[in-house]
Amino acid sequence: MNNNWQLFTKYLPIFIPVIILELVLMITALIHVLRHPHYRFGNKVLWIIIVVVFQIIGPIVYFAFGRGDDSRG
Repeated sequence: MNNNWQLFTKYLPIFIPVIILELVLMITALIHVLRHPHYRFGNKVLWIIIVVVFQIIGPIVYFAFGRGDDSRG
């Protein structure tokens, strides 16, 4: 158990930026999902699940493939 704690504290400076990046991406994607009603495919519930469950990959997939056209017209 002590060895695991030492390993964790050794790599903590790497974990903190990754965790912050993941949280910023997830919050940004969730805000966008909740504010915009148009998606290329799927619906709001599907994208919320993808963004939250698939951590870093989910928000990237949403912004690359799921985000719909923002133009109003």
